[in-house]
Amino acid sequence: MKRYIASVSFGKDSLAMLLKMIENGMPLDEVVYFDTGMEFKAIYDIKNQVKTMLCNLGIKYTELYPKRSFKENMLRKTVRHRDGRITHNGYSWCGGRCRWGTMEKVRTIEKYCKGAIQYVGIAYDEPKRIKNNPNKSYPLYDWQMTEKECLEYCYNKGYFWEESGVRLYDVLDRVSCWCCANKNLKELANYKKYLPKYWDRLKRLQDETTRPFKGKLTIYDIEKKIEEKQA
Repeated sequence: MKRYIASVSFGKDSLAMLLKMIENGMPLDEVVYFDTGMEFKAIYDIKNQVKTMLCNLGIKYTELYPKRSFKENMLRKTVRHRDGRITHNGYSWCGGRCRWGTMEKVRTIEKYCKGAIQYVGIAYDEPKRIKNNPNKSYPLYDWQMTEKECLEYCYNKGYFWEESGVRLYDVLDRVSCWCCANKNLKELANYKKYLPKYWDRLKRLQDETTRPFKGKLTIYDIEKKIEEKQA
């Protein structure tokens, strides 16, 4: 018998997908979540809310994890050249062309969902992310729900991603891992202004790696640019 599994990150798109699937009575056997260990507290708060709902509905919930902790992969894992030579320790920041965390997440979820229909939360205005795979289903795309509509839908259902009195989607384009190097300068300035505890965490991580956060800019370089712009 075919299994139906929803892959949910508890960001706006995948959560909207899950909630509307349940609302529409679509076949759903299980919800799977990959915990990087580096998510915003708001993500974990919503995850715990939804887990309770799933339990009440009798829908199985499963958490997957990386083989090593994020910080171990980022800072300490031995990285070798193809010929076996040790080149350095740690992959450093995850983002840009070196999205090692994302790759492990995708591989782990796809391996777990092998043989099942995997629901994936890709919005209607992200068609380039759609893959022609008979074992994957994209309900948001089928419903023509855009990212904006997904956020509004979640807000209407009472999910707001709030931390420190701020709705994260008001100050961030994406509520991905808080240490994601794909964060743009506007988002980083909002970290410093509205989410200072995460800004401090970024600085502490920068202290442990020599690789700049964006291009040639370290977190400290970015902080200086933000302060100069605000002066």
